Amino acid sequence: MSENTVKRTESKREEEALLPPVNVHEDANGITLYADLPGVPKEKLDVRVEGDSLIIEGELGLAFPEGMEPSHVEVDIPRYRRVFTLSRELDSQKVAAEYQNGVLKLRIPKAEHAQPRKITVQVG
Repeated sequence: MSENTVKRTESKREEEALLPPVNVHEDANGITLYADLPGVPKEKLDVRVEGDSLIIEGELGLAFPEGMEPSHVEVDIPRYRRVFTLSRELDSQKVAAEYQNGVLKLRIPKAEHAQPRKITVQVG
């Protein structure tokens, strides 16, 4: 195996990521997104908007005590990544995020032009 092959394999390994399960709830005023990110400490969580994309990334922070090695590993990818395209109806400037017990909650309100509004009817 050449050195280039090893570097490509390591690079590909660094790009691999688990897709966190996500639930999205929509109401008249916006959406609420819940993403399960077990094992990700808050300081290794990255949530950002780039253009019309919402990007969620997190690195697992599971450490084994010194001298211990796992005897069985089912998931060997150390990070999560999920990308969503945001509708123009959503106001990406007003995203609110909460993180508790491995669950990320994002609230993205609808833009003012997409909010429901009451129309006043004039008599006459």
